[in-house]
Amino acid sequence: MPNLFNALLEGLTLLIGGVAFFLTAWIVVPAPTFALLPLGVGAPEISPGLIVANAIAALLALWYARKQWQFRVVLACSLFSLTISTLPLSQFPAANQQAAKSMEMALGADYLSVSQLSALLRLPIARAQASAGKASEQITSVAVDEASKPEPPMRSQPFVLIDAFRGIPEEPVRMSTAIPFAAPDGVPLTLTVYHPPQVDKQLALYPTIVVIYGGAWQRGSPNDDAPFSRYMAARGYTVVAIDYRHAPRYPFPAQLEDVRSALTYIQQHAEALEVDVTRLALMGRSAGAHLAMLAAYQPSSIAVRAVVNYYGPVDLTKGYYDLPNPDPINSRAVLKALLGGSPEQFPALYRQASPSELINKPLPTSLLVYGGRDHLVQAKFGRSLYDRLQATGSRAVWLEIPWAEHAFDKVFNGVSNQLALYYTERFLAWTLR
Repeated sequence: MPNLFNALLEGLTLLIGGVAFFLTAWIVVPAPTFALLPLGVGAPEISPGLIVANAIAALLALWYARKQWQFRVVLACSLFSLTISTLPLSQFPAANQQAAKSMEMALGADYLSVSQLSALLRLPIARAQASAGKASEQITSVAVDEASKPEPPMRSQPFVLIDAFRGIPEEPVRMSTAIPFAAPDGVPLTLTVYHPPQVDKQLALYPTIVVIYGGAWQRGSPNDDAPFSRYMAARGYTVVAIDYRHAPRYPFPAQLEDVRSALTYIQQHAEALEVDVTRLALMGRSAGAHLAMLAAYQPSSIAVRAVVNYYGPVDLTKGYYDLPNPDPINSRAVLKALLGGSPEQFPALYRQASPSELINKPLPTSLLVYGGRDHLVQAKFGRSLYDRLQATGSRAVWLEIPWAEHAFDKVFNGVSNQLALYYTERFLAWTLR
């Protein structure tokens, strides 16, 4: 029996060491293909777990290394992996400090207290019908029912270790799914709406985040990134996730037209959707961030207070020529599918589709979040946008996460998203106060 136990423990040591070494490698090795991209995205985000796994493998290998040479190899690999797996957390303090400094520069030294006060005092706005002789509606503040459950507070820290293992706790919210808002060319487009949990007797309007999903303009649905939408709804926001037509069947500007249609629908049905159109932010990820910037930075019938841009393409012409290495998504093919050809063929269309071309006047306050190891949309393009926004007198916050790959927030409780979420909710509390 002892020999069997020993054999099982040796096998477990080899298994843990091998798996941990393989996964840890993707923290520093860029994914060469799209199929391997989830490893490059996920490895840094689960690095606290990899630290534990590598430490266990190293301790077990140390025990057997005195007797068997192969465990000395396992020990060496585990110690190397242990060092690599600490990189995200070792870089975390500097990234957090930079983010806090950028928030303070853009929003003021008191942004924290203002954001926290805004979160504490965020009350629904009820729209009551005016008396029969009045033509307009009257907006009045409505006290929160004392018996109602208070909204959960914002996250207390940029990183909570236990959440990296158990997940970020979810709170109940109300949802409305598959709400049709348009059908261009016979394509049905819908909204998914996440409402705060409390229900008031009178219809309430809440500060609102319009979310646009990513997916290279070719795939995705309004139900994507639901953990974020539920999280923000639980904190007193209406979150409206919108749909749009996909390339290559529907080339640009079809996607932007659909976003505008969604915004018009939201404005026209604000009461039913519980949307306060005077406190509106657009948020997108990747291709969705690109569309959010285009919609917010151009004249519109609906005012946008803020833009949250998670790793969105900025200058499509430069993105076509200045490719990441490796380029797992085949960036040129994606841009050709969206715009119907190359910049040589359609130079004006590439300019029209580039948010950087719109930075010539003060624009809505922007939060720009990019991964330092992004191999789909390089962080330097986001930094260039940030510099241009500042030069035109626009408020902008720059958050670069050095260890993060594209779509890092798919791991909602990961190291990168905890940092991004901490500043995103404070940014939104400040801008939509």
